[in-house]
Amino acid sequence: MAVELGRFLLLLGLAARGPAPAGAAKMKVVEEPNTFGVHNPFLPQTSRLQPKREPSPVSGPTHLFGLSGKCFSLVESTYKYEFCPFHNVTQHEQTFRWNAYSGILGIWHEWEITNNTFAGMWMRDGDSCRSRSRQSKVELTCGRSHRLAHVSEPSTCLYALTFETPLVCHPHSLLVYPVLPEALQQRWDQVAQDLAEELITPQGYEKLLRALFEDAGYLKDPREDTPAQEEGGPPGLALESLETCKKAQKELLKEVKRLRGLLAQHGIPHAGPVETPSSEPWGLKIPTAGPLAQLHSNPGLRGNVL
Repeated sequence: MAVELGRFLLLLGLAARGPAPAGAAKMKVVEEPNTFGVHNPFLPQTSRLQPKREPSPVSGPTHLFGLSGKCFSLVESTYKYEFCPFHNVTQHEQTFRWNAYSGILGIWHEWEITNNTFAGMWMRDGDSCRSRSRQSKVELTCGRSHRLAHVSEPSTCLYALTFETPLVCHPHSLLVYPVLPEALQQRWDQVAQDLAEELITPQGYEKLLRALFEDAGYLKDPREDTPAQEEGGPPGLALESLETCKKAQKELLKEVKRLRGLLAQHGIPHAGPVETPSSEPWGLKIPTAGPLAQLHSNPGLRGNVL
């Protein structure tokens, strides 16, 4: 009897309130999957990738240049890897997590040259990973079609990719010498002749050959690649060579000239000499002679050449 009385009072109270608003009748609970992660349509993956620098210029065998501007993907487990030759390597987590990972595993940097052969493509300066940058090495192998065949992480923050393409099936398709400009071919011939006549040491030969590959754009000068402040390292300028010191001096003199112009424009007096002879910046004595090999600060080659 008490239960029936309670139901009656409840119905009476609802009737006293009147009909529900029209908007209230449309309210409902909808269960939908989380879209804040990699599947968020309002935030495409590419918009979240923040590269540290621009890719290096396209270089190497000309028959591979057609791969520039194209991308090839591979899905392994819950990750999608994307390799864009001469551009970058990226990784995208294929989950519904709100913070699904999407990042850069390396930006096109330089070739690895071993035994007169383009042995692989180095992608460096990727996203930060334990006080350093992620990097990837891409090995080119013969295949019936262009495809990213395999991706692994042999060590933390270092990735190994295998890219198959019919463009490298010819036994001479990845040789360095045939694709060099004629002037650099002649320069290589001369260096090889000097080695044969024992005018230079094997170490000097490798350093000169390394410099030749740098001039061709296949390798990067390590002195130019060293940032002024490494990740996690102490601040300071990287002036470990004569060339970088002279370059820094030239930039400083240009800035001093600009500042002096601003002072003169506003009538602010200034005194004291600021410019120094270009051959002896700040009292630095520059050697006038020495073997060419000494001008390269331990560049080395990745592997043996020839």
